[in-house]
Amino acid sequence: MLIVAGLIGVALVFDYINGFHDAANSIATVVSTRVLSPGKAVIWAAFFNFVAAFTFGTAVAKTVGSGMIDIHIVTFSVIFGGLAGAIIWDLITWYFGLPTSSSHALVGGYAGAAVAKAGVGAVITSGWTKTIIFIFLSPLIGLTTGLALMVAIHWLLRWTPPSRVDRWFRRLQLISAAFFSLNHGANDAQKTMGIIAGVLYTAHYIETFSIPFWVVLIAHTAISLGTLAGGWRIIHTMGSKITKLQPVGGFAAETGAAIALLIATRTGVPVSTTHAITGAIVGVGATRRLSAVRWGVAGQIVWAWILTIPAAFTIAAAAYTFLRLSGAQ
Repeated sequence: MLIVAGLIGVALVFDYINGFHDAANSIATVVSTRVLSPGKAVIWAAFFNFVAAFTFGTAVAKTVGSGMIDIHIVTFSVIFGGLAGAIIWDLITWYFGLPTSSSHALVGGYAGAAVAKAGVGAVITSGWTKTIIFIFLSPLIGLTTGLALMVAIHWLLRWTPPSRVDRWFRRLQLISAAFFSLNHGANDAQKTMGIIAGVLYTAHYIETFSIPFWVVLIAHTAISLGTLAGGWRIIHTMGSKITKLQPVGGFAAETGAAIALLIATRTGVPVSTTHAITGAIVGVGATRRLSAVRWGVAGQIVWAWILTIPAAFTIAAAAYTFLRLSGAQ
């Protein structure tokens, strides 16, 4: 019982760090356009992170918990090793202000610990295929949707005074920020739900792999509290280092990224909210001119994305191996 409670606690710590690390995804655009102050922005985002508990089901949670790793080889040590890999990588990238994917850190860590225990046969290929495809699709969908929205808005409002456009989109950006935060909470909190359900299944508290509603509530509560804390180093990178945004651009970026997340959540894919919003911001910036995007910063972010799964995998495999050698199985 104590081990189960402890692992659930570690999973919720990851969920909190996920919200803390990914707060930038939800609020960087609305803060950089000065539509909301940082304090109000995190409250706005955290509220919609939590509301998502009642909206989108648990398809992503089931994919993470039982669709990527053979649930029958999962032990408490595998779960702990996977969480350790994800948490450590998230903290490293937060320290350097890099907006990497907490989602990919978690699935990479979970896979690393499982492979360290049972070899590559522990990996379910079909579950990983969807995730790998969306590594490329989510920023592409965000980029193309954000770019298309900006082009359409500029064309439709080409005769409207800029001051009026700015005033309209300062209000509309509140809606787009809420829409993005809702989808962020829906996809990201479910990953922790899947891990907690794995703990309950391994401990035989549930006989079939399912997500109890109390797990849904605590996962959304933890990610919302993490968002409230805010990862300010990453917010600076996302909000101002990639490109300069106006309220109309913030609206287009948030809406484009939210659409990418909605598609992934509906299909049960654990996607990166970071990839989606970064792609959308780049798409919006590119509508002004290609030089409006700071490609050097974007390149650093892409390298961090590439490293995330193998880095978390390696850390988690080392954590599991340490536990095994120390006899803590």
